[in-house]
Amino acid sequence: MKSVIEYPPGPTYILPYRLVRKFLHDPLKLLTDISHTYGDIAHFKFGSQNVYFLNNPDYIEDVLVTNYKKFIKSRGLQVSKRLLGNGLVTSEGEYHDLQRHLIQPTFYPKRIKSYSDMMIKQANDMCNSWHDGAILDIHKEMTKLTLAIICKTVLGYDIDPEHDEVGDALLTCMKYFNRLLMPFGELIEKIPLLPINKGFQKAKKDLDSIVYRIIKEHRKKLDKGDDKESHDDLLLTLLQAQDEEAGIGRMTDEQLRDEVMTIFLAGHETTANALTWTYYLLSENPLIETRLQEELYSIFGNSRTPIMVDDVPKLQYTEKLLTESMRLFPPAWALGRQAIDDYKVGGYSVPKGSIILMSQYVMHRDPRYFPEPDRFYPDRWTEEFRKQLPRFSYFPFGGGIRGCIGEPFAWLEGILLIATICRQWRLKHIPSHKVELKPLITLRPKYGMQMKITKIHA
Repeated sequence: MKSVIEYPPGPTYILPYRLVRKFLHDPLKLLTDISHTYGDIAHFKFGSQNVYFLNNPDYIEDVLVTNYKKFIKSRGLQVSKRLLGNGLVTSEGEYHDLQRHLIQPTFYPKRIKSYSDMMIKQANDMCNSWHDGAILDIHKEMTKLTLAIICKTVLGYDIDPEHDEVGDALLTCMKYFNRLLMPFGELIEKIPLLPINKGFQKAKKDLDSIVYRIIKEHRKKLDKGDDKESHDDLLLTLLQAQDEEAGIGRMTDEQLRDEVMTIFLAGHETTANALTWTYYLLSENPLIETRLQEELYSIFGNSRTPIMVDDVPKLQYTEKLLTESMRLFPPAWALGRQAIDDYKVGGYSVPKGSIILMSQYVMHRDPRYFPEPDRFYPDRWTEEFRKQLPRFSYFPFGGGIRGCIGEPFAWLEGILLIATICRQWRLKHIPSHKVELKPLITLRPKYGMQMKITKIHA
């Protein structure tokens, strides 16, 4: 006789797709309400799919770290394969481990540090193009900036002439993935003539064309032996990456394309969002903005002394406010895993095939770990506070073996860009501009971020 599964408590509806509609309307509110009502673990049906929603740091650590081999990435990342192929973010098992082994050296601290000058230069170039008193969409500006940085460092490529084409293509892909993740989303794929499918195929073709062209150019230069001076980028490193001891040969063009596309998408979108929300929070909290200005002045004075990577350890308050900004507005707001075997968590059995859902947005606002959770309060991030905080109460970059390999890159970039920009400009949100969250794969501002910029004179 088949045993009856005891599910954790959770929302149930006579009409099951009422939950789906709520999720489509406002997933952040829905997940927050579920966590407040049902606690550390909740169960609900998303269509026909069993979903277990975890709101306990220990449970999350067990899934992401202790028992990670019992899970594969959930449907969201499987869907992302349409664009990312079998890159590091979407791959599984032994292939994932081999790829990570090859790619890891490109993200060693010394290597990342070498890109700091490029980060600062791009930020200064953007600042020099601004005009005092202008009103700008800061989200658009940050997206353009971080895309330029990732292209220069990953591809050794100046994106400026093709920025709009690439940016529009990436946004098209993100919207497409978001639609496919919804119940019955798989049906969309089966109707190729739908505008959303045709738009995605064109966007993918445009991105592939650019990436493959750059790979080809790098291979030619490498073969000629003249790719030493100005092309010391991550793509060059990947072109040469191999592990003879492990019997791993060099990557094919297809493998390179998948890895580059992964870094391409993940490496700029998340940082652009984090920076945008940081400037918004600073604008809404003038006393904190003043604290930031005081730190920048104490380190650099009012001169034009250039910011250097060695200054980063001194920028302690800058780091705290970026940490706090990503607590309130984590660039990736949720992540999922699919059980490949029966599993137990929180005293409940999780049948094979079930989805485990975890939300950074919800955990980061849990009052058990963050007093006054909705307050923007960088000073909470003392050493003492960090030490007593459970590991997975704060995890903007995920965690475990499948955590974001580019996390050190993102932290360095974020701190350097905040310091470089805020040293020269004050950014003030336009009160009439509506601010609303748009949770796609990442947490974007739905209507951009209109801000007035004012020059800080030395």
